[in-house]
Parts: sequence; C-alpha cells; structure tokens
Amino acid sequence: METSAIDRARATEFASETTYLNTSSCGLLPRRAVEAVRALAADSAVGVRGGVGSFESVDAARAGFARLAGVAAARVAVGGSVAAHVGLVAASLPSGAEVLAPEGEFSSVVSPFAVRGDLRMRYVPLAGLAEAVRPGTALVAFSAVQSADGRVADLDAVRAAAAAHGARTMLDASQSAGWRPLDAGAYDYTVTGGYKFLMCPRGTSFLTVTEEAQETLPALYAGWVAAEDRWNSTYGPVEKLAADARRFDEPVAFLAYHGAEQSLDVLAEVGVDAVYAHATGLAARFRDGLVSLGHEPVPGTSAIVAVPGLGSREPDLAAAGVMVSARAGNLRAAFHLYNTDADADRALEVLSG
Repeated sequence: METSAIDRARATEFASETTYLNTSSCGLLPRRAVEAVRALAADSAVGVRGGVGSFESVDAARAGFARLAGVAAARVAVGGSVAAHVGLVAASLPSGAEVLAPEGEFSSVVSPFAVRGDLRMRYVPLAGLAEAVRPGTALVAFSAVQSADGRVADLDAVRAAAAAHGARTMLDASQSAGWRPLDAGAYDYTVTGGYKFLMCPRGTSFLTVTEEAQETLPALYAGWVAAEDRWNSTYGPVEKLAADARRFDEPVAFLAYHGAEQSLDVLAEVGVDAVYAHATGLAARFRDGLVSLGHEPVPGTSAIVAVPGLGSREPDLAAAGVMVSARAGNLRAAFHLYNTDADADRALEVLSG
C-alpha cells in the first residue's frame, strides 16, 4: 500500500505520547531536529572544533523558510523572537504615525508600537480591518490567523486597502506558516515565530522585508553577524553591513537553528499544500463533532479550532492525555501534519464525558 508524505513523516519523525492538539502553543519537534540539537550539544560539551554552532545551519534554515514563504533568502532575516522583529518595524515609524491593528491582536504584534508612546494606535474588529484603513494610516499590523480563536484574516482585502491608501503592511504568520501557504513578498514585512507550526525549537524567528521596505528599517542589531563579511568584522565598528536583509539579523542561538534546519526540511518534504488539506480536514471533523455535542465553535476554514466559553475544560482534557490550550476563555485545539482522525475523535470522546 502506497503511503503519503504525511504518513511517512508521522511514522519516522514523531512519537507523541499524548493526543497532541496544542501546536498553536508549541509544535512537536521532528526526530531529526532533536538529533541535530543533541549532536551539537554533545560536541559543545567535549570541545569538538566548531561544536559551538554553524552559520551554515543558520543560513540553511533561512533558505528553508524563504522557500516556504515564496521569497528569496536575501529577503529573510533571522532572530530569536517576533517581538524583536516587530521592534525594528516600530523603530522605523515617525512620531505621530498611525498603526492600525485588530482588536485582541497578539501582544507581540502590537506592544512594540504601543510602548513607544508617540504613535497613534487604532484597534478595530478583525472583520472590519480592510474597511478601517484610511488616508494617514502608516502601517497595518495584523496576524494572518488569530492566536486566540483561529480566525483567518481577509488578506487580499487588507492588502488592497493598504495599497489604495499608501499604507505599509506587517503580517504575523506565527499561527499560519507551516499549515497555510504564505506569500511573504506580498507584504512589506512578515514576522514568524518558528516554534509553532514550523516545528522549530523555541528561539527561532524569521523577518521578511521587501527590497523597498528594507530601506526604511534601522539596523538596530548591527553586530558582526549582520556584517557583509562576518569574520573580518569582529573588532571595531562594522564597516559594511550586509547588503540584503541579513543586515537585520540578530545573534542567534545555534542549538535552535541547527534544529530548525531539519524541521524546515521535513515541511519541505511534505509540502504545505498537503499539510493544509490534512490539517483543515481534521479541524472540520472536530468542528462537526463539537456541534453534535451541542457546542458552537468559531466558524471558518482554519487548522485552529476555538470554542468560546469552553476553556475551563482544558484541565479535564489534559488529565485524559489530550493536550489543548485555553485562550481568552476559548478552548483551543490545533491540528497539524502529525495528527490523525483518532486524535480529533479522542478529544471529542473526552468532551462528551
């Protein structure tokens, strides 16, 4: 019997001991990512030359994300958190600029703008985000998929509205990259945490910048790793920063990026389109089951399923070995390539009890 790429990946790369439906919080690490981290840690423990880490792995992870995001690797900067990438964008805005964002947006997407104190923050319901863009809006900052409830933004409408009013766009793909196709080049900036649906170790994040928008960002992390010639820029001020988006690199945790290189390879082998069909199919099965139990999940086509008011059941599910999360009062379950029909059915079985 022929097996699919998802079946092969599940059989060879994952061995969850629970019914794991919590990828929105943190993705499972593939075996090969764990082995890469373990190997580097072991080398570092015994003083093997180069055991501290490899920029080749960092750049391989950069290239792996670039392929997934549909942009050239030269447009991708690496770092350790979404908040730090957003901070770069926030630092680029002039005093008084208006930043438009959805109500209830994830903190890391809006806080770096809000804490400046001299920007005009405006929050509107997600469904009305495109209509709320107006003359004078400098930036629309929003997530492709909302963390709290899995709602998917109307990406085409927001981009069109921003273009019509001359506003830049910053998309957070942390809850979508890995299960939903990403066209990063369609946005001035995208920011993505790697430890969710990309299944990378925590401490990996990616910033994409269009060539035009690159000219607007300050090089706040202008250390030697962001230099055009890294190894000849280790003393004194960096004479020449990288000509591409690498000038915005943060110094990274090598252990995390050695794992990320392998995790992104797994996704490339399976294909995001296949993950999309698989994960949204399981989510639809779970939604249908919830309705049959008398619950009303947030509607939509998303790998993330949220049930308002049911967050209090998270401890019951955890006690039964079903890992989900409670967010903003919602019970939140997330489906990914390593999940099966049995996982959705097991969660429903516990909830029915």
